[in-house]
Amino acid sequence: MERLTPRIRVVWLALALVRAAILGGILVGGAIGLTRTNLWESAPDALVPAAAGLAAVLAVVRIFVAWRRYGVWRFDLRDADLYIERGVFTRIRTVVPYVRVQHVDSRRSPLERTLGLATVVIYTAGSRSSDVAIPGLTPARAEDLQDALRRLAIESAGEDAV
Repeated sequence: MERLTPRIRVVWLALALVRAAILGGILVGGAIGLTRTNLWESAPDALVPAAAGLAAVLAVVRIFVAWRRYGVWRFDLRDADLYIERGVFTRIRTVVPYVRVQHVDSRRSPLERTLGLATVVIYTAGSRSSDVAIPGLTPARAEDLQDALRRLAIESAGEDAV
C-alpha cells in the first residue's frame, strides 16, 4: 500500500484552519448580533464566550481530523483494480476496477503547486461517486500514476466489469 506525500498535511491543515475561521466567525458574529440588536431580549451574558468556545473546540477537532487523515490515507494498484483506503472516523474502502475507468486527469491547486503536490482524478463509469481523487502526490508520481492507470484501463477494456 502506498502512502501520500507528508506535505499534504499542510494543505489539509490550511483548509481546516480557513474553514474553522469562517465557521467561528459565523458563530461568534451571530452571537454578537443576537446580544447587541435586541433580537433576543433575554440573551444570556455567556452567549458570546460560549460561541467562541464552541468555535475553538470545532477548530481543534478540524485540525485533529486534518492531521490524522494522513495516517489512514493509502492506495494500491492491484492486478485488476485500484484500491483506496481513507477516513478518520468512518473508514472508507474504495475499489475501482480498471475496466470502469473512463479517463484520468491530474490537477494542481495554487496551494498544491506551492508545496510541489498534485492530485490524480479518476473518472469512472457509473452514477454514484463516479470520480475518485488521490491527493498528495509529487507531480512526477502523479504523472506516473496517471500513465499506469491509463495503460491498465486500456488493457482491461475488453473485460467485463461485473
